[in-house]
Amino acid sequence: MSQRETNEYILGTDNMELFRLGLQHQVWASEAQTGWKNADFTAGQTLLDLGSGPGFCSKELAFITGPTGKVIAIDRSAHYIDYVQDIASKHNLNIEGIVADFDDMQLAASSLDGMYCRWAMAWIKNPKEILAKVQTALKPGAKMVLHEYYDWSTHQLEPTKPNLKKSIAACFKSFKEQEGDIDVGRHLPSILKSLGMKIVSLRPMVKLARPGDFTWHWPKSFYHTYFPRLVEMAYLTEAEKTAALQEMDELEQIPETTLFCPSLIEVVAEKV
Repeated sequence: MSQRETNEYILGTDNMELFRLGLQHQVWASEAQTGWKNADFTAGQTLLDLGSGPGFCSKELAFITGPTGKVIAIDRSAHYIDYVQDIASKHNLNIEGIVADFDDMQLAASSLDGMYCRWAMAWIKNPKEILAKVQTALKPGAKMVLHEYYDWSTHQLEPTKPNLKKSIAACFKSFKEQEGDIDVGRHLPSILKSLGMKIVSLRPMVKLARPGDFTWHWPKSFYHTYFPRLVEMAYLTEAEKTAALQEMDELEQIPETTLFCPSLIEVVAEKV
């Protein structure tokens, strides 16, 4: 997984990003599990992992659905779906991996008992259209669980450092200038209501990281992955990137440093 894919994500699909996604999942795994519990995901169900990536959630969901159930993992990255299929084979899990853009995915009507989606709606231009396709595929009473950013601008550190602050702002600017809406989470309740879904619950999800906390490594790994891409896209200079990462190292030596991560929202909605 060393070469870039032609349609890869904003953060890529190489081995460095695979590791970062694994770390990210560990930080947010308990939140995902709470969402699945809130949606009553259980054994014997057929669940869709929409935008599965390399399948860290697909694996856990497949243990929930068990041998009588099934997880359908859909992602546009062939590298990641290969990884999903390898996980399924090694752990004897019933996971069907499908390489497809959301626009092209085919889902049978009334075939799903639930759907989970994390950080996928933010990167597409037509979330309502895609969620409508999923809604048609859900059985009556089936639930969607979505975890998306509500306000990425809450991503801040104290004390502040000039180059790091500039680099984080450049991240936000790059997101805003690309396809999709990084803060799509705030719009999901109204989108789902317009599709005839019943909003079951809304839950804010926030994390405050400090040096020495495991959560600290989530934004840190993001900086090391994405700041170099900002240089490639001309949002930062090489010198600014280097200075920002050095400032992050400096803050890591100050125990009182706090890093407020981008805020998320959980939306659980039911097909009625």
